[in-house]
Amino acid sequence: MRLLRSAAFNLIMFGSGAALSLYGLAVALVAPGRIMDVARLWARICLWGLRVCNGITLNVTGREHLPAGGAVIAAQHQSALDILAWLALLPHPAFVFKQELKRIPFFGQLLEPAGMIPVNRGGGAPALRAMVDGAMAAVQAGRQVIIFPEGTRVAHGARGQLRQGIAVLAEAVDVPILPATTDSGRRWGRKSFGKHPGPVRIDIHAPLPQGLPREAVLTHLAALYYGPGD
Repeated sequence: MRLLRSAAFNLIMFGSGAALSLYGLAVALVAPGRIMDVARLWARICLWGLRVCNGITLNVTGREHLPAGGAVIAAQHQSALDILAWLALLPHPAFVFKQELKRIPFFGQLLEPAGMIPVNRGGGAPALRAMVDGAMAAVQAGRQVIIFPEGTRVAHGARGQLRQGIAVLAEAVDVPILPATTDSGRRWGRKSFGKHPGPVRIDIHAPLPQGLPREAVLTHLAALYYGPGD
């Protein structure tokens, strides 16, 4: 039964994603500023599907830390559910995404027009500078930048390797850096088809102290994500 319910959700997610991607291309031609409305609609449909089909709900704490304007969310990443959650939670999200996603038919063509920020993970310092420039433009426009410091989904209970991008970004932008933790991998695993019912916890923490050295930013985030350790 659990696999059937997961299959039903996948039909909802991929079916609505394909239809809304095509619709988004039309929106991009006539009203590009409304592309994010299409993305948020898709996220709400998917979260509804997760609740109805799989019994997965969101339990979010720390909303009071979110500013009305520009900010950077340094979000732990365990599941594809994290993308849906942040699309639904934030008024003006701008995701930092690996540029390979631009190759996805239709969907990939909407990422940059929607104000998402591509990064070439093998591009070294020039790629980091381009990412920082994109993020600075987004926060100056009052958007909330979501970056996954682990760079990929990390299984619940595993310890990932934080990348330097968040530390460079924290040093460059003059807006709050808000860590966020989750246990989403408990319900929807990194490479899992089946999904498990229950609440997903998302905790939005108080902003990092301003002026932290780069290594201190990474140390602080690692302690929140994984607890005390190496």
